[in-house]
Amino acid sequence: MRMYDIIDKKKRGSELSTEEITYLVDGYVKGEIPDYQMSAFLMAVYYKEMVKKELSVFTDRMAKSGDMVDLSAIDGIKVDKHSTGGVGDKTTLVVAPLVAACGGKVAKMSGRGLGFTGGTIDKLESIPGMQTSISEQKFFDIVNKIGVSVIGQSADIAPADKKLYALRDVTATVDSIPLIAASIMSKKLASGSDKILLDVTVGSGAFMKNLEDAQKLAKSMVEIGENAGRKTVAILTNMDVPLGEAVGNNIEVVEAIETLKGNGPKDFEKICLEFASYMLYLGEIADLENARQMVKEAIKSGKGLEKLAAMVKAQGGDESYIYHPEKFTEAQYCRDFIMSEDGYIVKMDTEKCGKTAVILGAGRETKESMIDPRAGIKIYHKTGEYVKKGEVLATLYASDENKLFEAMRYIEGVYSFGTQKVDPQEEILAYYP
Repeated sequence: MRMYDIIDKKKRGSELSTEEITYLVDGYVKGEIPDYQMSAFLMAVYYKEMVKKELSVFTDRMAKSGDMVDLSAIDGIKVDKHSTGGVGDKTTLVVAPLVAACGGKVAKMSGRGLGFTGGTIDKLESIPGMQTSISEQKFFDIVNKIGVSVIGQSADIAPADKKLYALRDVTATVDSIPLIAASIMSKKLASGSDKILLDVTVGSGAFMKNLEDAQKLAKSMVEIGENAGRKTVAILTNMDVPLGEAVGNNIEVVEAIETLKGNGPKDFEKICLEFASYMLYLGEIADLENARQMVKEAIKSGKGLEKLAAMVKAQGGDESYIYHPEKFTEAQYCRDFIMSEDGYIVKMDTEKCGKTAVILGAGRETKESMIDPRAGIKIYHKTGEYVKKGEVLATLYASDENKLFEAMRYIEGVYSFGTQKVDPQEEILAYYP
């Protein structure tokens, strides 16, 4: 078998066999297939895509290129949640403890942020003492005892994806829908959960800029999950505006805590309620109607907040920060971005908002970048709102005054204003299937 023939076959739009896919994935991981040939293959997939069976086999081989986590030591049905990324997305910090408070089991492996998309692990590590790298046995014990644990993804999970993503990043093939689907689902299949809930974000702050592409991605990922024997559901959510009000690390943790108290932004709370309800439904805890009531009660009773605190304590963190979020230190410098004249916000460039947070120090420009947990943005007005001259649109926080000044110039491009009111999108756009 030759890689040349596989590339030639795919560039003509023909379906690859299981043996051919196994050869190319395994060969690339072992270093037997050079980057230049795999780059050619990725570009062929970019233009010719993959059929359903082909994509499922490709994803399966990527998943099996490293460790396949066995969660059978954890009682009950394990449901995982994954977001395709966005700005202000701290849903796991709210959803996971709520599911645990309602009797579900969440054994979640999350990633770090890169670029304008934030990472759950970075947010958790802004809590003093919080450990996201723990032994497998401790991970299992915490989930069995508390119902929830969130840790960093093992380096041995889907190494094929790590190699392929690095290559996609420099060959302009990151935005291929089949390759995105395989990348996400290979890690989810390797992570061992029984069922999967996918948050497919749509809009200016997401990889998928329009609903049509997002629906295509959702369909591909659900089919991969189902073909692997994992019940999978996708919810498409709006990322044309940042999610909630906080973008950063400390301030997103604080917003998650306030949401668990019932005091969070309504758009963020709505999405968290829906995700938690679907996870309970997939976990066979309750039907959707009863699950929604259970989740609301877990917020009202404070049990969701208690689960977050218990998880933090079990993983070495200082749980007093959960009950007293005022203990999080603020950045040394802050500055308000003020409305210069009366008008409506008719559009937001959410990706630019995320990049503003990166300039402040809240995100990474490269994998080696250090994150400032105190940096970030608090957003007070969004698309569709009427704002008067002199009102504060957003507050920026930084530990470096030069970064603050640079971000203040950049955030001006986030907002578009007009004299006519526009209706903002709904938070939840569609479900698949």
